[in-house]
Amino acid sequence: MPTKTYQSRSPQDPEDVLVSAELVEPAAVPAVVSGARQAQAEWSGLAAPARANALNQAAQSVEQASAELIELGVREVGKPRTEMAGEVARGVSILRYYAQQVLDPDGATFPSSDGRSLLMARRKPHGVVGLITPWNFPVAIPLWKAAPALAFGNAVVLKPARQALATALRLGELISQHLPGGLLEILAADGAAADVLIGSADAVSFTGSVEVGRHVVAEATRHGAPVQAEMGGQNPSIVLSDADVSRAADAVATAMMSYAGQKCTATSRVIVVGDPSNFTDALVAAVEKLPLGDPAEATTVVGPVIDEGARAAVLDAADGARAAGGRVVTGGVATGQKGWFVRPTLVEGISPRADLAQNEVFGPIAVLLPARDVDEAVAIANDVSFGLAAAVFTTDLDRALAVSGRLEAGMVKVNAPTSGVDFYAPFGGVKGSSYGPREQGKAARDFYTWSQTITVSPGRA
Repeated sequence: MPTKTYQSRSPQDPEDVLVSAELVEPAAVPAVVSGARQAQAEWSGLAAPARANALNQAAQSVEQASAELIELGVREVGKPRTEMAGEVARGVSILRYYAQQVLDPDGATFPSSDGRSLLMARRKPHGVVGLITPWNFPVAIPLWKAAPALAFGNAVVLKPARQALATALRLGELISQHLPGGLLEILAADGAAADVLIGSADAVSFTGSVEVGRHVVAEATRHGAPVQAEMGGQNPSIVLSDADVSRAADAVATAMMSYAGQKCTATSRVIVVGDPSNFTDALVAAVEKLPLGDPAEATTVVGPVIDEGARAAVLDAADGARAAGGRVVTGGVATGQKGWFVRPTLVEGISPRADLAQNEVFGPIAVLLPARDVDEAVAIANDVSFGLAAAVFTTDLDRALAVSGRLEAGMVKVNAPTSGVDFYAPFGGVKGSSYGPREQGKAARDFYTWSQTITVSPGRA
């Protein structure tokens, strides 16, 4: 059987090939996992300060290569330069954060029933963790999974999205030089090989589409492996009648369209309480002033979508909204320039139950939905199968807290964009957005380790 190869191409210049790699065949995956398992035995046996030192050294190497990683990310996934620079800096911070968390208490003690014994619970690494990551955050997402997995004594086999393969391979080189050989492996592979990884790993963490995520959960649970999956959102921003219109419009425009809307936390539904006309005008103006173009330019906010299929999905969604009686108030067309560019698109006049309002497109397109009052706004916000992020815009703190508490979302922001997360806080959603424990921060330890209860009784009466 001939070896499969994959080329990672730049979305702003599809003729620019970043890497051409041979894909690992499914039959070769068990050997990779076996090698990682051997390295894990050595790694987990190291003293905690030694693991912390290795992660700090990895952070330093990533930081020293920041300029290279920024250029690579801009070219490979079309992320605007300013955002990519922030992502790389965030990756360095993640490594340093978990280097320190290695030194946190690794368990707890409890009063014993006999008053003489030592009763304690300690956290233990699973072994080999399989990570499956998307292309849209080619540095941050692999690191917010791999860093805690490594910190707590696991080995990692990372299967990145092929559109971000060059960045993943370079990131792996920078980090692996500070780790035992085989402890961190980057798997250039397709779905069939990923299935073998899922079936071989001791724990699995996934970020990506709903369809693939449900498959990953089913395959991991089939053989009893702990699994977490983050599977996107259909995130609302609710604009109350007392909101600062200009500030809200700027924040919502950024949440919808920065990085061409290719974030699981991007706003895709804007729910306006009361007469929407003033806010609609402000939002259209805010969207149309966002700089669109070459992501290598420092001023660019909206770059290309990842590939031709992604652009077609945005254009098809706009056409579908028109067919359903909606109106495209801005955008809805390709730009005509080289690469996979599409103009940021806003749609109004469709039902909250319409396909565009219910299902994630993962591009620079969103729908405006009116609501008579707060109750209807909350009902519309919650009436989807996702629950990742939400935002509320108001100058009334009481209303902000009341509405936030009623929203079915893992993260709620007040007077701030839905997009963006803090790496030291728990991350995840409800309903179809997430499965399993939260990611990031202190919550990560609960997923990447298991608890062992130990009783030590006196040897003599």
